[in-house]
Parts: sequence; structure tokens; C-alpha cells
Amino acid sequence: MNFGLTVLDTSLVIIGDRVQMGPNVSIYSAGHETSVLSRIKFVEFGHPIWIEDDCWIGGGVTILPGVRIGKGSTVGAGAVVTKSIPPYSVALGAPARVVKKLQTVEEELADEKNPYRNLPDRA
Repeated sequence: MNFGLTVLDTSLVIIGDRVQMGPNVSIYSAGHETSVLSRIKFVEFGHPIWIEDDCWIGGGVTILPGVRIGKGSTVGAGAVVTKSIPPYSVALGAPARVVKKLQTVEEELADEKNPYRNLPDRA
């Protein structure tokens, strides 16, 4: 986790193993309805957020309530994640959209052209 991380955790926020985050990431599990009356009556909700293993969350990303970011995904800097991101995807923009599918670890290891497949694991 980098500096400026904000986690507004009125519900569960689950962060998996080996997740990396750039600076100024905001994770909001709390929200409000758009009804003016609901705000007058201080109605608030919370929905869990899951960031699965091996994700990279770029600087300045905002993650909204109820989102699941799938294993091995990358969310580009400045994205606003309003809906779940499937595993092994690259998502960019506001709202975030999947722009690329990634290979799984098993696919990368089997790919003879992948320059990273023979590097040692870091302890």
C-alpha cells in the first residue's frame, strides 16, 4: 500500500495476498441513495468490497461499494471502479471498463515466449 490510502469500511473490505496499490487509492464500502429524503434522514448503506490476490491498483483509483476486483487484475491510474472486474483483466477509465484480458499464471508459465517465466520467485 502506498501513501494516501483511504478505506471507508462501513462493510467488509477484503484485500488478498500480494495486492499492490499506488498512492491516493480510495476504497469506499459506504454509500448513500440519490433520494434527497434519504439524505435528510441520514440513510447510509454499506456493501463489501473484495480485491482478490495478485492485483495491481494504480494511483488515484476509486473503488465503490459492492465491487469485486478479480484475481490477477490491473486497474489503471485514475480509474473509478463502479462494477466488478473479472479475473485477469486490465480496466481503465471513469467508469472503469475492461480493455484487455491477461494470461493466467499457468498460461504465462507455459508460454515459451514469455520473458518472465524463468525468473526466480521472490521470497
